[in-house]
Amino acid sequence: MIRRCTSPARPTTDRRAFLAGASAVALIGPFNDIALAAKEKALTLAFIPQENPEKLIGDIDVISGYLKQQTGVPVRGFVTSDHASAIEALRNGDADISFMGALPFVIAEKEVGAEVLLSEVYRGSPTYRGRIFVRRDSGIQTLADLRGKSIAFADPISESGYLYPLETFVEAGLIERDQDPKAFFGELYFAGGYQQAMQAVATGLVDAAGASQYAELLLSPEQQADVKWVVESDLIPSHVVIARKGLDRDLRAKFTAAMLKLNEPANLPLLKHVYSPDGYVEADSRAFDGVRKLAAAYGLLE
Repeated sequence: MIRRCTSPARPTTDRRAFLAGASAVALIGPFNDIALAAKEKALTLAFIPQENPEKLIGDIDVISGYLKQQTGVPVRGFVTSDHASAIEALRNGDADISFMGALPFVIAEKEVGAEVLLSEVYRGSPTYRGRIFVRRDSGIQTLADLRGKSIAFADPISESGYLYPLETFVEAGLIERDQDPKAFFGELYFAGGYQQAMQAVATGLVDAAGASQYAELLLSPEQQADVKWVVESDLIPSHVVIARKGLDRDLRAKFTAAMLKLNEPANLPLLKHVYSPDGYVEADSRAFDGVRKLAAAYGLLE
């Protein structure tokens, strides 16, 4: 479902509002099980809804079973309403581990002391790009053609689903960083995830979508044939797996080792249950310096 973006001029003004508002985390999953995790040695995982949340519930069951077998402790998971809710879950101890993008990670690092563990690998690289997608029959050829048009982004604190695609308009001289982007677009929406944003443009609900370069793979083959991209962003560090501050070091090490074992041939089929990367590598915090710099330029980091 698409909702109208009600955020003020810049993403900078919304950082505290997103994190504070996320304290009432919208969870899909067994609340009692999550509460129980605080009382015993266990792992609770927070997943963001970048694809169909109903599919994620099934995926969580599979990957939790694998991780329980590998770590020897109970593993439970839930789907948050958005990135901000995942950060708040880490802050409150409702989650030990979260899967998220590079931008929410650097915010979580600053706000709640989260630590990065792993980076996803796609097509041999731990980096990817954000893109602006339009329908092939729209007549839209350039970013300038989107003046006064409608656009759906994935999430207001997503790097490839908002910040980096938005930056392409800045680089083209169409928007200033301190300008309300709605002054350029006719309408601006946040769809709640990659798949939702891509569905919006594929079905003609909006004129364009800002999302990961791989987001079109979340569409049906018929819908993929109906969309194209007109510009792509600079390289972005891939999505990550992060841990809350203070997570037991032994448990964290067991979890990390179990996730890296997904790279083994026998375990590759399980990757489709954690957003379908090609694999994982241990993350280097320095790789996110560019994200930190851009986030600071938009006022998302102080």
